[in-house]
Amino acid sequence: MVYGDKSFDDFYKTLVQEYNTLHFSYFQSNVEGELINKLHEIGFSYDGVIFNAGGYTHTSVSIADAVAAINTPVVEVHISNVYSRQEYRHHSLMAASCKGVIAGFGLNSYHLAISSFL
Repeated sequence: MVYGDKSFDDFYKTLVQEYNTLHFSYFQSNVEGELINKLHEIGFSYDGVIFNAGGYTHTSVSIADAVAAINTPVVEVHISNVYSRQEYRHHSLMAASCKGVIAGFGLNSYHLAISSFL
């Protein structure tokens, strides 16, 4: 996926270089079950999860349940301001189980999420 003039893979490399004292891993999928499986896999051993569930934020009870079931704190991130978009995007099924929600700051939302764990 392309964000502005760079891919997320390129942006991720920038994050890893900028925060070189931290250990990152990255997973992206458009498949709901794969996202749930990854949350269950890492949700008891990682120090934090930055999670952009895209449209699943507003529709997936299963992802919301997976976030609620893990011990690792999760920060929900959205690149766009979901509150300036369609009304159905104004509600997150998983937000109540998250450490926090960051939306509308573009890719800088990821920097803000990382800062919340430092």
